[in-house]
Amino acid sequence: MSNEIELRRTGNVVPTQVESTEVISLIRSRLSYIREDMRDNTYIIEALRVLPVGGYRSAIGAFWNAVVDDLRKKVMFRSITLFNREINVGREIKTYEDFQNYVNDDQLIEGAYKIGVIGWEASKVLKHAKETRHIFSGHPSSSEPSIIKVLGMMEDCINYVLNVDYPMQIIDISEYITQLGSEDYDRNRVAIENALGDLPEHYKNELANRLFTAYIHPDCSTILRSNIEFCMPILWRVLPKEVKVQIVRRVDQEIPRGNTTSISYAFAFVELVGGNMYLSTLARKYIVEPLIVTLNDSLDTWATENRCVSELEPFAGYIPSDLLPMYVNALTQTYIGHIGSSYYHARTDFYADGAALKIPGMFEKFDDEAAEAFVEAVKLNEIIKRRIKNSSKMRRLRSLGNIVLERVSDRFKDRKFLELLVDETKEREFFSLLDQ
Repeated sequence: MSNEIELRRTGNVVPTQVESTEVISLIRSRLSYIREDMRDNTYIIEALRVLPVGGYRSAIGAFWNAVVDDLRKKVMFRSITLFNREINVGREIKTYEDFQNYVNDDQLIEGAYKIGVIGWEASKVLKHAKETRHIFSGHPSSSEPSIIKVLGMMEDCINYVLNVDYPMQIIDISEYITQLGSEDYDRNRVAIENALGDLPEHYKNELANRLFTAYIHPDCSTILRSNIEFCMPILWRVLPKEVKVQIVRRVDQEIPRGNTTSISYAFAFVELVGGNMYLSTLARKYIVEPLIVTLNDSLDTWATENRCVSELEPFAGYIPSDLLPMYVNALTQTYIGHIGSSYYHARTDFYADGAALKIPGMFEKFDDEAAEAFVEAVKLNEIIKRRIKNSSKMRRLRSLGNIVLERVSDRFKDRKFLELLVDETKEREFFSLLDQ
């Protein structure tokens, strides 16, 4: 029968004419998924030529050669410099011929993975495909591969290499940092997102750390620092959390060195990328404690209050627990202000205007512990207790109380105190409780 398989005495399968037609149909359907620029590749054409006559071994070998050819070209396009950094073959690889002569398939796959030409999954699948080629094309005495084996190997090669477009050209980190220090640096957000977002993870890590080092150096030029300020937030968004933590914790290394310029720029870098949440307790206390002490001691000195509150604002959600009572007390005093008169202002309700705009937002970062510090400040601070006897100051305190009441949990032990504070109809009851 025409559909039956003729068996040789060796047991090898020889396709019939009908089977050859079916094989060609299957192969052509797979080939339609190969990139347009690879369809006329010599190795692909060779594989198609031998498959109809049962040349499965040769087809496997030819298809693998197409994969290797494509990977070599993609690596060269991506960055041959970074390939040389990642893979040591005993000499520098410069040309396609160098790949042929000195780089084996395992090194090629590993290098392609490390510089981002292929992903982790692709690197594992390709190593399996390479073994398929080694067994069936490199060893003629091995068993005869089936068409299923050939199609499976082809499918993997197409999905992970031959159907995949060329990667973006990767930046050289040293060259990129040099360019950052130039007035010719292209501050195009889309270009930067593509250049930095496409870096392999360990290169993102390296670049971020080198940018931190450059930024905090006292001799960093204003051009370089400005360009870092532009591009670093873009890079920060694509960094894994562990790298963000590692970079922010480098602030702790700068503090003991005592270089105030470097320390100041280190904190500025962290604020630039929004990394305050990753600061250690040591770093938080270093930056916020002097500000809290100054604010607490500068009641009604508006310029100082405005400055301290402005500098504290980025750390509002990250105040160390032992500093919370002084911090909350200082903010509350500053917001309430005092009653007075002035030759220059037609008002009697005075407070630091700049600080007053920021403090409500800082109160919105409160948790139960901060809310407890607020209640204690109202109960124990005699200046606050005296000033809120004035109706305008009581209204200002009440507005803070409303924010705090919305922030506390249902189990907050002083919820009743806050409810009395914010209820204008129970003001007398509130003061009675406060005077106890």
